[in-house]
Amino acid sequence: MSAARRAAIAIGSNLGDRAAHVAGALVALASMPGTAVERRSEAVVTAPVGLPDGPDPGGPYLNAAAVIRTTLGPRELLARLHAIERAAGRDRAAEHGRWGPRTLDLDLLLYDDMVIDEPGLRLPHPRMHERAFVLGPLAEVAPGWVVPTLGRTVAELLGALRGRAARSADPPR
Repeated sequence: MSAARRAAIAIGSNLGDRAAHVAGALVALASMPGTAVERRSEAVVTAPVGLPDGPDPGGPYLNAAAVIRTTLGPRELLARLHAIERAAGRDRAAEHGRWGPRTLDLDLLLYDDMVIDEPGLRLPHPRMHERAFVLGPLAEVAPGWVVPTLGRTVAELLGALRGRAARSADPPR
């Protein structure tokens, strides 16, 4: 049996009973073999992001993050995350595009300090630093975790993202 590793998971839902989907995902994470949920963030409501064709028919998202300890390797962990999504009614094959409505979305964000760039698995998650709906909950449970490809902590990345958003909202002088 291998040593337990730390992993960060983003959890999101915008279809059906969003709170039940998020809660069910946390229970499912804790029930994986060799896995314990160390910390979980509060769930926050966020607007859909990245949809080119108008509002998301599923409505606002409920987002959270969890830090787990697991003996599962990154590929096996990702496969189990996808199985949890399927059990919650998500059908990745039937989805249209990257940002459509879904009962449950589980993203593997970080796995210790590993950097992996393989088909079907990229760690750290390649767009996490661009997403306040990911960084906000993650900063609640792992503010000091250094994202290895960026050399900055989760809290620093969130601060930079919020700073950019505030500057873009300022009227020109």
